[in-house]
Amino acid sequence: MSQFFKNNIENYITSEQFSSIKEIYRIQNKNGLSKWINGILLVFLACLFLPWTQNIKGKGSVTTLLQKDRPQEVNSIIGGRILKWYIKEGDYINQGDTILQLGEVKIDYLDTALLFRTNEQILAKDQAIDNYYKKATTSDAQIKALENLKNLKLSSINNKINQQLSKIKSDSAELVANYVEQQIYNRQIEAAQQMLDKGVISQSDFEKRKANFQNNNAKKAVIENKIIQAKQEILNLEIEKNSVSQDFIEKSSKIDGERFASLSNAASTMSEVSKLKNMYANYDARNKFYYIIAPQQGQIGKLMKSGIGEVIKEGDFVAEIIPDQGKKAVEWYINPIDLPLIAKGQDVMFVFDGFPAIMFTGWPNQSYGTFRGKINSIENAISQNGKFRILIVEDTSYRSWPPYLRIGSGAQGIALLKDVPIYYEIWRNINGFPPKYYAVETKENTESKKY
Repeated sequence: MSQFFKNNIENYITSEQFSSIKEIYRIQNKNGLSKWINGILLVFLACLFLPWTQNIKGKGSVTTLLQKDRPQEVNSIIGGRILKWYIKEGDYINQGDTILQLGEVKIDYLDTALLFRTNEQILAKDQAIDNYYKKATTSDAQIKALENLKNLKLSSINNKINQQLSKIKSDSAELVANYVEQQIYNRQIEAAQQMLDKGVISQSDFEKRKANFQNNNAKKAVIENKIIQAKQEILNLEIEKNSVSQDFIEKSSKIDGERFASLSNAASTMSEVSKLKNMYANYDARNKFYYIIAPQQGQIGKLMKSGIGEVIKEGDFVAEIIPDQGKKAVEWYINPIDLPLIAKGQDVMFVFDGFPAIMFTGWPNQSYGTFRGKINSIENAISQNGKFRILIVEDTSYRSWPPYLRIGSGAQGIALLKDVPIYYEIWRNINGFPPKYYAVETKENTESKKY
């Protein structure tokens, strides 16, 4: 074309003009644009075969893995009036440090000597219990004394009965002897009557023998009366014996009733002592609640109450403690459509707010300022925002997370999936296909495959 242009232009201009035109438009120089275009096309085609890491993007925030390491609310156990603050917002405190002091506002607890007076009541009740037990012990001694007295009286009565039995035996023997003598006197009278009729003896001798017979009969009557009296005495002694036993039963029953009443009073007083001890323990615990103590170490956040003399109620939120220790984690939310692509132990790359980073989505290893974590747990229930909540912990084998990372900081996460060529990723996005699902090769899965 340049030769055609040269041949035709020479017919209209001079050689000097033509030389100037060649110098301006560089007609004889070769053009390299096609080479650049071809080179760019080759580089682009080569890049299409480079590996690309598929991923799932999501947003989250920094939290802690354990509940005890998250911001804690400090509440007032009892109602009261603020007397003194020991801290201010932003202070670092240790576990057991005092946050504020409360004063009493309820009439039932205004007595400053309430614990002392309650303890006095407990001591008095304890003394009453001791007295009741002593009275019960005295009742036992009284019953034993009554029993000994009963045994002595019964022994005395038994001795008298034995004496009467011995006397009856002796009188019975005497009565038998009298009976023999009466038989003898009967024969003597009969013989004397015959002798009197024959004139052998005189009337006086006969009367004398008859008098002896009458004396013997009188003696017999006396002996029989003695035996009857002895038997009657034995009956009286048996009645007295029963009376002694009945009297012992009545008195011992009365003493037992008093003893059981003492034991009942002691048990009732013990119940009262238990109630008083419970009240004492409650009062003592309430005295400790006048000082609100920090449950753990951390930084004081927002104080919900202010000033001196302000009255707070039971359970009121007083202050917030932000623990400065604990294992950090990221609370990450993903869409339900991406949930099948997530597995426990899977790698996730993060960019934290406030920390500069240069992120290459497809080449996470070439990114700057990113941090790696591993999925620790996946909740089975969907959250209120319509997404699933995932907790991700730090991957200790990679770069450590920033030490100044604060709870609540934003975190943009990218869950790493399968490595595919770039041309496949472009084709997948154009067609709207999901990323390829794959199972994460964790240590547990690798060991299970061996068996």
